[in-house]
Amino acid sequence: MTLKSYVVGGWHAGDRDVQQLRDATTGQVIAAVSSAGIDFKAVLAHARTVGGPALRRLTFHERAAILKALAKRLMEMKEEFYTLSFATGATRADSWIDIDGGIGTLFAYASRGVRELPNGRVFVEGEVEPLSKSGAFVGRHVCVPRDGAAVHINAFNFPVWGMLEKLAPTLLAGMPAIVKPATATSYLAELVFRRIVESGLLPEGAVQLVCGSVGDLTTHLGGQDVVSFTGSASTASLLRGHPAVIGNAVRFIGETDSINSCVLGADAAPGTTEFDAFVREVVREMTAKAGQKCTAIRKALVPAAQLGAATEAIRAALGKIVVGDPRREEVRMGPLAGLGQRREVLARIAELRREAELVSDAAPEVVGADREQGAFVAPTLLVARRPDTARSLHTVEAFGPVCTILPYGSNAEAIDYVNRGEGSLVSSIFTADDRLARELALGLAPYHGRLLIVNGDCARESTGHGSPLPGLVHGGPGRAGGGEEMGGLRGVMHYLQRTALQGSPETLTAISGRWVRGAKEHRGAVHPFRRTLPELTIGDTVRSAEREVTLVDIERFAELTGDTFYAHMDEEAARRNPLFGGRVAHGYFLISAAAGLFVDPPFGPVLANYGLDRLRFAKPVRPGDRIKVRLTCKAKSLRAEKGYGEVTWDTEITNQDDEVVASYDVLTMVSAEPVEGG
Repeated sequence: MTLKSYVVGGWHAGDRDVQQLRDATTGQVIAAVSSAGIDFKAVLAHARTVGGPALRRLTFHERAAILKALAKRLMEMKEEFYTLSFATGATRADSWIDIDGGIGTLFAYASRGVRELPNGRVFVEGEVEPLSKSGAFVGRHVCVPRDGAAVHINAFNFPVWGMLEKLAPTLLAGMPAIVKPATATSYLAELVFRRIVESGLLPEGAVQLVCGSVGDLTTHLGGQDVVSFTGSASTASLLRGHPAVIGNAVRFIGETDSINSCVLGADAAPGTTEFDAFVREVVREMTAKAGQKCTAIRKALVPAAQLGAATEAIRAALGKIVVGDPRREEVRMGPLAGLGQRREVLARIAELRREAELVSDAAPEVVGADREQGAFVAPTLLVARRPDTARSLHTVEAFGPVCTILPYGSNAEAIDYVNRGEGSLVSSIFTADDRLARELALGLAPYHGRLLIVNGDCARESTGHGSPLPGLVHGGPGRAGGGEEMGGLRGVMHYLQRTALQGSPETLTAISGRWVRGAKEHRGAVHPFRRTLPELTIGDTVRSAEREVTLVDIERFAELTGDTFYAHMDEEAARRNPLFGGRVAHGYFLISAAAGLFVDPPFGPVLANYGLDRLRFAKPVRPGDRIKVRLTCKAKSLRAEKGYGEVTWDTEITNQDDEVVASYDVLTMVSAEPVEGG
């Protein structure tokens, strides 16, 4: 089988400099790959001039719908992907992380796109910044898709998840992607990508695939492009230092292999839930994907008093791991990705053994496979009795089923030993003592992108040390690459340009599609609550009549709710309050009274009020004060598949002196179609 690249609208097979790819278990050749003959300048141009404009014509919600449809399509085909994934050395459990995890990330970003982004093409970030005394000159930040291409360079260990977790936020942002899978396992990435193209769900140019070398692609990168890289720190450094990347200030997102750790708390003695969870996690991270995970535990720190017990427990658990052909049901750990990877791992183990003693590397029976033909490495456990003088333990990573146990004497020592890794993706802490957890977490946080803290309360439901999640940041400082992937909308922001706008409220409203206080208000004979979502316009406003707030109102509200706080009910006590100087109305009474002033009661397009945002009480209201309310359509977002949309109403309550006493956003669901009888 010859792998093909998908570039400039078609499939391309290189005819020279062909590299053979082998099954990690049997050593048999399963594919050949070459990118010779590809015009990489044209590939970038195709993404920028064809894919980019097509994606930018879609709204965030339309892109999210494509991600959801694509995830459903791939989920229907996943057994095909599982079958080929065995060739990478992955067991079915390993492939679940890679394949289902990748598809799940598409689903997650599809959901976030609808819930957290507007059904528009501009994302408004943060609040309006007042820039003048009168309010006639204001500022705000908007985010729009960049005009370039996103180049995704992925690692060999997760050919599906690594591709999809980058594609999801990129496509949601509206930016085209050029995917470069790691060559060793590119046959699986190519199969999944081929099914993506065949689905016809994405516009042409939105995605391209390069199997093999990227040639001179980096030479043609420009200031609107983004490079997202996962792999070794040395390769990341070369890419980041490329003259085109530096000279054009190309946005670079790096996620590199790091020395990740886990710490057993001083309180977690043998027999505790935390001790048992620690042992399970170390063993799982050593053997899942044969230890070929950028998040795998490389250093396991234990209190010096528990060194013997922890070492024996981990060694015993490793002895039960069945190694062999990942196609066999009983096998729990397969081979590394290839013989070259095995040579690399064995060389790194030799370096580590200069500072640590071998505890367990017994070559177990290899079930259903040949030890020499396959890229097998036994689970290897070491102990470093002098981590204070060690160097390699904190700088050398054996990217396989390898972990070193380090004893520590104090929390400060544990923090020091972990942070000597100079930046990691993740570390985990196992303790039932929250004070100890706090000390460790705050000491480790500056050097980590993620920290997992496990105790008996969450151990059963913990997603684990090595599981990056779409809603949380995946990345880390220093050696870990300095980048952040996923993390909810944080991952999308890499592919958007944040721009500060300055101008009049009316102008910024027109540009952003979000009403700014001071912009025009549209007041007509028809109440906005009588209008369907398409009929509503940004700026539609209701200004109410006045209502006097009385002492009877306050006392009846207190009786109804049970809120008899002194500021509302005790005149003498309220006078002593320097903020009030006497009895005042309940803030929530004001919200309720305001609703009574602005609502249009009969059945109509407004289906529900689902919340309030940004509520602030600015000034107390006393008996005898008169309040009125302004309600303005601030933003609207259609959920096409639901038949309704969300409308945000900017709301201000003012008193008889036109002073703002409360401000907030009212959130409603409004029908997109006329409602019968409404």
